[in-house]
Amino acid sequence: MGLVDAFLLMLYFSLFFLWIWLLISVFTDVFRSEDLGGVAKALWVVLLVVLPYLGVLIYLIARGGGMHERGVARAEAAQAAAEHYIREVAAAPSIAGELTTLADLRDRGVLSEDDFATQKAKLLA
Repeated sequence: MGLVDAFLLMLYFSLFFLWIWLLISVFTDVFRSEDLGGVAKALWVVLLVVLPYLGVLIYLIARGGGMHERGVARAEAAQAAAEHYIREVAAAPSIAGELTTLADLRDRGVLSEDDFATQKAKLLA
């Protein structure tokens, strides 16, 4: 095997790997697309399975421009959900903080001993 043959083998392997990655990306986009119905998704999958090279090429021409926008929208939605969860968890008061607040209210006379015991039981339950 000569140097040119080794180079061509590496080139073919790289192109095949790139095509596999592209095929997986197209399948992912087909199944995650909210604007496609079930029949349209099934037809795209049949086309991608029966004629893989041509199917990927047709998909990229027909819907390739929207792949990036749909990916960005999914990433932004995931980021917003993560930020909402973090804000929700970070803002939630701890049980120790709530007990301290209740004890302070009891010490100032705002809460009676019975109210303090009831609220404490609710927190610890």
